[in-house]
Amino acid sequence: MNQYVTLKWNKYGVTLVLDDKIDFETLIEAVELKFKDASRFFKDAKTAICFEGRRLSDEEEQQLIQKIEEITDLEIICIIDTDKEREEFFKHVVEDTIREKEQEKDKKEETAESGQFYRGTLRSGQILESDGDVIVLGDVNPGAKVVAARNAVILGSLTGTVYAGMNGTGSAFVVAMSMNPMQIRIGDCIARSADSGKKKDSEPKIAFVEDGNIYIEPLNKEVIEDMKFLK
Repeated sequence: MNQYVTLKWNKYGVTLVLDDKIDFETLIEAVELKFKDASRFFKDAKTAICFEGRRLSDEEEQQLIQKIEEITDLEIICIIDTDKEREEFFKHVVEDTIREKEQEKDKKEETAESGQFYRGTLRSGQILESDGDVIVLGDVNPGAKVVAARNAVILGSLTGTVYAGMNGTGSAFVVAMSMNPMQIRIGDCIARSADSGKKKDSEPKIAFVEDGNIYIEPLNKEVIEDMKFLK
């Protein structure tokens, strides 16, 4: 069964190459066996994960992550894809998240510059606020709201509302793996959802302010190279 799953490490995470011909239940068993065999190497690492070789739904990805975390001490920070520019972006997300989580160990030393990491889905009526950056490992559903003094990164589907740059930072940005928000506000600029009848867009995108307007663009090399944190 080990031949169904290949495990690779890179500097910032683990890549799983998955067989695309077996059924999903067999795949889960193969992943479980693979990580049991390798669990002594992982210890309590915080890492990103990438799936290759097979197209997975969001639910299937979460089931695999849950299984991996059940049998190892790994903490999965985020899911990345094989696009090199996006991997560079998520490298910063992972590093920033780990740094912020370590800072949370001592509440007395926290400042307004620290961010907040939230794992799970924000549902209608829930509000997540931070005096710094916000990273959500999950979805932001309609009726839910994220309010960040600086940037907001949604490692899932954004169909709710996000306010970023609330400290007046005009260079703030919002990133989502699926960008279909009810409303986005960055600083003093507001953008509302387009026609809800249109086909939903599952492509990773970034929203930013330029010349007093909010633009939503694919998360590609040109956009990432323009971002302040890469300079």
